[in-house]
Amino acid sequence: MIRFILIVLYLLLFLVLSIPALLAEWLIGKRSPGRKDRFSKALVSWGFRCIAALAGTKLIVRGKENIPADSAALFVGNHRSYFDIVLTYPQFPGITGYVAKKEMLRYPLLLNWMRNIHCLFLDRDNIKEGLKTILKGVEEVKSGVSLCIFPEGTRNKVNDTFLPFREGSFKIAEKGGVPVVPMVILNSADIFEDHLPRVRSTTVVIEFQPAIYMDRMDRSEKKNMGAHVSGLISKRYFELKKEYFPE
Repeated sequence: MIRFILIVLYLLLFLVLSIPALLAEWLIGKRSPGRKDRFSKALVSWGFRCIAALAGTKLIVRGKENIPADSAALFVGNHRSYFDIVLTYPQFPGITGYVAKKEMLRYPLLLNWMRNIHCLFLDRDNIKEGLKTILKGVEEVKSGVSLCIFPEGTRNKVNDTFLPFREGSFKIAEKGGVPVVPMVILNSADIFEDHLPRVRSTTVVIEFQPAIYMDRMDRSEKKNMGAHVSGLISKRYFELKKEYFPE
């Protein structure tokens, strides 16, 4: 419980004490949006690294050479834990936001920081509003901002399983003309979700797989992109599990 309490206290202090930084970023953004983006990226990455350290997480990252250096990308991963965001965000080399559920809009200050790092908020129950979010995502990646999405649509609550990947999640990459980078996240639920409310020191593996360029695929392949990427991630997930966590 001590780790959990420390993380909650840290998060609350970060949000409150960073209010001046939010005001400074607002002013910086008036003159230099790019500088504001870089400042947000650095500060949020630092904050997430501190949370991971408080959790006692040992992170193994593989495949960063597979992240395209010449364009934005759509990062796509499996999702088991709140810590998936904490651990993945500092690994992205450029400005990157997440596609988050609209319910996150209810949390002040956290909402401000999410907007500052280009997060988008998806209404999963309203098709029209969901389409608007996808179109906004297309604009973001065309402008050079990468996005990360978890196509299962929610946190999977069962270890070593995968919910279906929603095909609409890939429209951002298809319409925006950017590559899809599959992202395998292994053992993140062992930090917190598998033994609520304790936070446990553990090892987490993140691996970025080779980028997929949808403009090089035929129509049938694009139509089944969700199943294809889910298959790539699940296959590699179990290979990594056998390598790092043999029974």
